[in-house]
Amino acid sequence: MQFLPRVFPLPGAVDFERLLRAWRARPGLVALDSAGGSPARWSLVAFDPLLGLRTPRGLGDVREFLTELRAVPGDPLPGPFHGGFLGALGYDLGVIGERQSLPLDPWNSPPVAGGLYTDFACLDHENHRAWLVLGEDPGDGRPDVDERRAALCDALERAAPPPEPGDEGPRASAFGVGPLVRHVPSTTHCARVEEIRRRIARGDLYQANLAHRFTRATRGHPVDLYLRLRGVERAPYMGFLAWGPQGGRCAGALLCASPELLLECADNVARSRPIKGTAPRGADPVEDRRRKQELLTSEKDLAELAMIVDLVRNDLGRVARPGGVCVEGFPTLETYASVHHLVADVCAELAAGQDAGDVLAALFPGGSITGAPKLASMRTIADLEGEGRGFFSGSLGFLDLRGHGCWNILIRTLVWRPRAGEGAADGEVSFHVGGGITWSSEAQAEERETRLKGAALAAALAGPGEAVETLGAVVALPTAAT
Repeated sequence: MQFLPRVFPLPGAVDFERLLRAWRARPGLVALDSAGGSPARWSLVAFDPLLGLRTPRGLGDVREFLTELRAVPGDPLPGPFHGGFLGALGYDLGVIGERQSLPLDPWNSPPVAGGLYTDFACLDHENHRAWLVLGEDPGDGRPDVDERRAALCDALERAAPPPEPGDEGPRASAFGVGPLVRHVPSTTHCARVEEIRRRIARGDLYQANLAHRFTRATRGHPVDLYLRLRGVERAPYMGFLAWGPQGGRCAGALLCASPELLLECADNVARSRPIKGTAPRGADPVEDRRRKQELLTSEKDLAELAMIVDLVRNDLGRVARPGGVCVEGFPTLETYASVHHLVADVCAELAAGQDAGDVLAALFPGGSITGAPKLASMRTIADLEGEGRGFFSGSLGFLDLRGHGCWNILIRTLVWRPRAGEGAADGEVSFHVGGGITWSSEAQAEERETRLKGAALAAALAGPGEAVETLGAVVALPTAAT
């Protein structure tokens, strides 16, 4: 199959939300969304992956899968993605090239979701421009470019306009129902924190990222749930991905508000941006400044960031030229709607013959959501959490036909599935919250941090008449251990 791009400008009034609403019924809908934070330059909405291809089962399959598509000269392409693979990798794939025994995901999520894409829209938020990119006759029997373009533009014209200020918008049609169920009680989570500290004390590892899971029933289309999440917590590496048609609706979807970059790779340069260190926003500017300063001077958080930066340096060193890895901006403080984070950039000049696929294989899964050393921390996580993570702490992104790529880390992520036997608009979501545990961790403080990180996800699920503030606190919601 081939990618011969034809590029058409879209009107300036077309924004990301309108594209997603207009094309929600397209097969294989996927979006990479720079909704806020930094950088917030490019977004992408893709649909109609190439037909007749098997589903990859691992990263090696994805790279082989990519060879099914070849680039053919066409119109100059805007944006970072030039046709290729768009999708998500589950955490339970483990470290590439290592034999690991990881537990099963209780929702039985596919290890890889996504496909090969030649049809997508690209948005440049900085210059307020948008383009429709269509692959001419890619080889799977789809209609010609003119027919596809007409259908897509017609759907855009018929799409509902954005909600007016004060309008409930997606909240009116998509929300949580019933209790938010916590699957690991706080006492159990705290006991697990103490067990990690004991293992650190005896030298098994230095740090492990420990998480626990929530679920809640929902009503409404997963695209509307995503737009609600987007309204609560805008981040630079957000995304939406639907997979598997099932009785006229998708079999599952990812709704992601991630602030964290696993990998950005272009023109022989790779960058990873691990996050370690979290503090809540202050109630007023004075308190907010105080919390920023406390985070920037926290010995525990700085040590935690340093451990993971060192791990990422080692991972990138496997694919970099000798002496080609450096750390920039250690530490940098970034601020989001509900939290402050500490981050640092780890950059690498790649060795000859290496591309984004090689870097992804070296980094995956991201060290910030495993711990250090990576294999030892993953064994500890599997032992204590006792179930697979599915897509949580995996990655969503692309590998394109030039060997470029960009992948986030799937944190702040809702995984949606339809509820068996229920109506077409009914589903349920699962999400994890967690944090890095070191010897200096205090169990109750780590427990509070997980609730803080879950606040935006819980608020995005607020049902009619429910106070978002109460949901954001998480602790006031019904809990259950299973």
